[in-house]
Amino acid sequence: RMDQALLLVRNELPAQGLRLAALSGSCHQCLYQFLAFIPPSNGSLRKPGTAAVMVDTQHPLTLLLNGSVGDRELCKIQYHFGEFGNYSLVVKTLSTSAKTVSCDLVINEGPINSYLPILFAFLVYMGILAVLIVGRLFMKIDPVRNWVYKKLNPRETDRLINSELGSPNTTDSVSSDPTPRLWSTASRQRLRSLDTFRGLSLIIMVFVNYGGGKYWFFKHESWNGKTRVSSISHLLSRFVFIMGTSISLSLSSMLRWGSSKRKVLGKILWRSFLLILLGIIVVNPNYCLGPLSWDDLRIPGVLQRLGFTYLVVAALELLFTRAGAESGTLESPCPALRDILPYWPQWIFILMLELIWLCLTFLLPVPGCPRGYLGPGGIGDFGNYPNCTGGAAGYIDRLLLGEKHIYQHPSSSVIYQTTMPYDPEGILGTINTIFMAFLGLQAGKIILFYKDQHKQIMSRFFIWSIVMGIISAILTKCSKEEGFIPINKNLWSISYVTTMSCFAFILLLLIYYLVDVKRLWSGAPFFYPGMNSILVYTGHEVFENYFPFKWKMQDSQSHAEHLTQNLTATTLWVVISYLLYRRRIFWKI
Repeated sequence: RMDQALLLVRNELPAQGLRLAALSGSCHQCLYQFLAFIPPSNGSLRKPGTAAVMVDTQHPLTLLLNGSVGDRELCKIQYHFGEFGNYSLVVKTLSTSAKTVSCDLVINEGPINSYLPILFAFLVYMGILAVLIVGRLFMKIDPVRNWVYKKLNPRETDRLINSELGSPNTTDSVSSDPTPRLWSTASRQRLRSLDTFRGLSLIIMVFVNYGGGKYWFFKHESWNGKTRVSSISHLLSRFVFIMGTSISLSLSSMLRWGSSKRKVLGKILWRSFLLILLGIIVVNPNYCLGPLSWDDLRIPGVLQRLGFTYLVVAALELLFTRAGAESGTLESPCPALRDILPYWPQWIFILMLELIWLCLTFLLPVPGCPRGYLGPGGIGDFGNYPNCTGGAAGYIDRLLLGEKHIYQHPSSSVIYQTTMPYDPEGILGTINTIFMAFLGLQAGKIILFYKDQHKQIMSRFFIWSIVMGIISAILTKCSKEEGFIPINKNLWSISYVTTMSCFAFILLLLIYYLVDVKRLWSGAPFFYPGMNSILVYTGHEVFENYFPFKWKMQDSQSHAEHLTQNLTATTLWVVISYLLYRRRIFWKI
C-alpha cells in the first residue's frame, strides 16, 4: 500500500526466536510497537525462520530485535524505508563459535520515486501559465485585442463587495438604510491583495481536503510541529487572519457611509448565525450515509469556529471603534503607535481571554491526567497517559459536548494510536482563534491608518511579523517538542497562533506589494475563489464525493491517480469561481 514497504525478516539463529518492534521517528517519547515474532531456524533442514511485515515509509523507523530467550536486545537499526520497496533483514551469528549477532538490511527491490507525479503536475501548470502569459502579451497588440473584445464582449466586475466574512454587500446597506445612497454610485477602491491572500489559502485547503495526492507531507502534523503545507498556508489560521483584516475595513466603510451601530450589530449577529448554521447542517453531515441524526452530529467545525470568532471580533471592533481612523485625525500620545494605543480596551479584552486560556490549559484538573498536560495521549509519553489526548482542551469538549459530538478521528490516532475522540475545532482553542483574528484586525487598521502610504504599511507588516516570530521563538525555545508551549495546530496553542501570524504578515506583505503596490500580478487565479470563498468552501465539502470532483480510480494505491483527481477537483473550483466572477454572481452572507 501507499506509504508502506515490505520487510522480510530471516532468522538464522537456531536457538531462539526473535521479537521485532518498531518506533516511528515522528513519535515523541513513544513506546516500541510489536510487529512480528520470527521463529528460530530449523537447523536440521537448514531452513531459516521467516516473517513478512509491512513497515511505514513516511518517517524514519527504529527497528528493535529482541531474542525470545531472556528478552535480550540483539540489534537496533535506524532506517528510512522507501515506498513500495522490498527489503530483507537477515539475522545471523558471525561464526559458529561466536555469540555476536549481525543484522544486515538488504534491498531486494528498490522503492519507486513517488514524487515524479508532483514534478509532472508542476510542469503542466507551468506550461498553462506560460500559455496565459503569451496570450496576455498578444492582447497588448491592438488588432488582436479589438478582435477578442468584439468576440467576447466581457462585462467589467471591478465594483464588488468587500468580503463574505468581513463586509455586508452594497445592496443590503442601501436597502436597509436610506441615508447612504451615494454608496451605490461612489467608486470604491478594492484591495485585491486581500482576496488573493484569502483565495490562495482557500485553494491550498481544498487541495489538501481532497487528499493532496495521498502524500503524507500534505497532511497536518500528528501533534506538535507543522508540516510544509501549514507553513505555507493553513486554511483556518490564514482564513481567520484575513477575516479579521476584512472586519476592520468593512466596519469602517459601513460606519463612514452612515449605518448605525445598531444595524451593523444586527448584521454581525445574522452572519454569525448563518455561518454556524451552515457548518452544522450543510457541511458537517455526510448525507450519503443517511439522514441527519443528532446522535452522532459533530457540533464543532471550521465554519462554526469562524462564525463565533467573527461575532466576537466584529462586536469588539464595533464597540470600541473610533472615528477618524482613515483621515488620520485620531490623537495619540505616541504617533508611532496611533493604530494601537487608541484601542487599548480591545487589547485588555484579548489579554484577558489569553489569561483564561492559560489558566484553563495549565491549571484545570483533568481526571487521570497530569495538570497542564499538552500531549497526544495514546502511546506518547511512554504510554503513561493513554486517555489524556489534548489535556484540558479535550476534557472540556468531552464534558460539555459529549464524546459522540466531537471529531472521532484526530490526526494523532495514526502515529500515537490514540483512541479518545478529540476535536481540533473545539471550545478552548476558539479563544486563540479570536486572538488570531484580532491580529488580522490589526493588519486592517494599519491599512486604514496609513492609506496609500505603502512604505508605512509594509514596514509595519514586517515589524509585526518580527514581533510574532520572536514571541514564537521564546515560547517554543526554537524546538518542536521542548518549548514552554509547543506549536500545535490541534490545540491552537498560543505559539501556533504567533507562528502562523508571523507567516501571515509576511505573506500579506508580499502579496500587497506585488498586487496593490507594484501591480506586477493581478492576483489571478487565486483572486477569483477569494471573492467567493464561502461558496467554494461549502461547495467543495458538499460535492466532495460526486463526479466530476471524484471518480472511481483504476489503482487506488497510485499517487499519480490520486494527485490527478485532487488537482482536477481543485482546478474545477477555480474555474467555477472565475465563471461566477465574470457573471457577477457572489454568495454573500
